[in-house]
Amino acid sequence: MKKITAGRDILGEFAPKFAQLNDDVLFGEVWSRESELSARDRSLITVTALMAQGLTDTSFGHHLAMAKENGITRSEIAEILTHAAFYAGWPKAWAAFRMAKDIWADEENTDEKQLHQSSMVFPIGAPNDGFAQYFSGQSYLAPVSTAQVKIFNVTFEPGCRNNWHIHEADKGGGQILVCVAGRGYYQEWGKEPQELHPGDVVNIAPGVKHWHGAAPDSWFSHLAVEVPGENCRSQWCEPVSEEEYQKLK
Repeated sequence: MKKITAGRDILGEFAPKFAQLNDDVLFGEVWSRESELSARDRSLITVTALMAQGLTDTSFGHHLAMAKENGITRSEIAEILTHAAFYAGWPKAWAAFRMAKDIWADEENTDEKQLHQSSMVFPIGAPNDGFAQYFSGQSYLAPVSTAQVKIFNVTFEPGCRNNWHIHEADKGGGQILVCVAGRGYYQEWGKEPQELHPGDVVNIAPGVKHWHGAAPDSWFSHLAVEVPGENCRSQWCEPVSEEEYQKLK
């Protein structure tokens, strides 16, 4: 366990003895007794005890963060607080959950990303930073083929979609979407949105204004196949409005 100096940092001058007992005895000795209880066990006990007293202050937030560092997962803290709620009180659990949800927020996103990755054979890839200006939300890009025909696996986090755009070419061109995981949407200008599922294929002719992306509540991935042509290019247009997007289910 890393050395704690919070007592000295905050109360070192005002209450030096309290600060010393906090840093050296409570965290330096009691929390370090691995032979009796692991740090993970002590975090579980401490979080439950503080919740039972209704002490959901900055100290509680610190102990929640420490519990996460000590290996307690998002699903485990949810079960711990749910169980304790029946003995400590429902309102206290609500207060504790509000703080825990923020602390484990990144793990929730990571869990969903890993689950989506496991549902397909293609990699999610790296953040699609090169085209971020043309997307609402976070997308990822993984090259599948860069020779002969260019194929990329494009992954959208829930709620992410690209702007309206048009594939242009002097001859040939266009794009084919092959849906591989999750649930998404495709829409052409002036037409109703088309819901997409794994196995669906969308043929996009050059000159057609359209957008595609994830459903509001689902990750989504498709292969983007660039149809060969002469002087192929993309014309990026306005974003899909939030009002229109929220009409999707």
